[in-house]
Amino acid sequence: MKENVKLKIKEALSSIIPITLIVAILSFTITPLATDVIVEFIIGAIMLVIGTGFFTLGAEMSMSIIGERIGADIAKRKNIFLILAILIILGTVVTIAEPDLKVLAEQITSVPSNLIIGIVGLGVGVFLAIAFLRVVLKIKLKYALLFFYSIVFVLAFFVPKEFLAMAFDSGGATTGPMAVPFIIAFGIGISSIRSEKNSESDSFGMVALCSIGPILSTMILGMVYKITNFEYTNRTYSTYANTKEIAEAFVQNLPNYFGEVVIALLPIIIFFIIYQLAVIKMSKKELFKVFIGCFYEFIGLTLFLLGANVGFLQIGSLIGMKLAEIGNDFLIIAIGALLGYFVVIAEPAVEVLNKQISDITDGAIPEKAMKKSLSIGVSIALVISMIRVLTGIPILYFLLPGYLIALILAFVGDDIFTAVAFDSGGVASGTMASAFLVPFAIGVSEGIGGNVLSDAFGVIAMVAMAPIVAVQISGLIYKLKSKKLQKKNEVGGNEEQIIEVEWMWENA
Repeated sequence: MKENVKLKIKEALSSIIPITLIVAILSFTITPLATDVIVEFIIGAIMLVIGTGFFTLGAEMSMSIIGERIGADIAKRKNIFLILAILIILGTVVTIAEPDLKVLAEQITSVPSNLIIGIVGLGVGVFLAIAFLRVVLKIKLKYALLFFYSIVFVLAFFVPKEFLAMAFDSGGATTGPMAVPFIIAFGIGISSIRSEKNSESDSFGMVALCSIGPILSTMILGMVYKITNFEYTNRTYSTYANTKEIAEAFVQNLPNYFGEVVIALLPIIIFFIIYQLAVIKMSKKELFKVFIGCFYEFIGLTLFLLGANVGFLQIGSLIGMKLAEIGNDFLIIAIGALLGYFVVIAEPAVEVLNKQISDITDGAIPEKAMKKSLSIGVSIALVISMIRVLTGIPILYFLLPGYLIALILAFVGDDIFTAVAFDSGGVASGTMASAFLVPFAIGVSEGIGGNVLSDAFGVIAMVAMAPIVAVQISGLIYKLKSKKLQKKNEVGGNEEQIIEVEWMWENA
């Protein structure tokens, strides 16, 4: 067990070091910052490394197993109405507990944060049920995506522009470190009892559909909830006289994130215990592993949220404001691209997604290749986001053609890549996007005197969209090259084919 923890922390260290180095270089060169802010950031980075290591190990040991077992059992049930009711409740509970959603909801004071959280949670619950129906009715994911995104973009023209960016952001904020391991494993559990040709691709796509629910529910809220004054809660920046005050800042915030993680984990654990006692009845050995995993998740997520929100949140905004003061638009865009490339690697939910994709495809889609595709996609998203912040171009001008391209690619490529791609969009826009990239965009917007609500918000939406296109393009390249490889190696052995397929992915 100790070796597994060390391995996960080592993996987390290699993921978080790049973004830490970028911030350090910026703070010592073109965006000089106070010493206390740098020390706070370094402490936060250490917490992120330890937290990510424990979280990813815990997710493998607990949430993935819980989701898969419940999914497999539910798929065998005959009472469809009872199943849908359970799924709506389960999806709502998991989402309401999502820390990323709380961060997003508290950014606007015009609408009660609990109302936003409740509406978004209900949206996820309803679409988790819809995602289950899609699998049961054997509806291809691309048709479901085309149908629901068509509704999204029609409604988008009737939603206030300040609310629109928030609506699209909510789709990414709901698929964070708590929801992703559970939803993906739930999909695997459902497909595991099927032997049809499309069962593999059906094991993915749950996250993709669950990301649409919050967008639609928030849009509807924006149209029916009469708001006369949109407001943005300005962030106050902390200063410290010495290192003791910095330590006290982390200690004082610890109970808040301790409580958030308890709220996040407890409903799921209680639901699992009830389901375990009534239905699935896992062995004592399996139960012990699940609860140890939950304990690791508790430690990891608490440290991760504390490090991200206390150590990263402030420095992201300050760097953005400093860059805006320089007045070099190209520099802002270039640094945004660099940050986007490396920030997504630090997302704990990305590690969970990459491993499960590699496992379910027997290594045909290597973790390394998935990371590269996601990083490129998010880097492009930050370029577009910085252009939006600097110019004030409406978000629909980018989202509409972006999703149109994504849906066209869905009908060109393989179903498995479509499902993986749309899942990756929700996963990439997790805690690090909320805690670092959004503050960075807000800092730039405040620095140039822009409209924060309509321009800076929407970063999560862009981060969610870009990987969808990037991964599908990778899948299309894979499809074309694999056809050539099949002809070339018709007489060759399987081992040689696997090696060459992995090489193709790494060089795609």
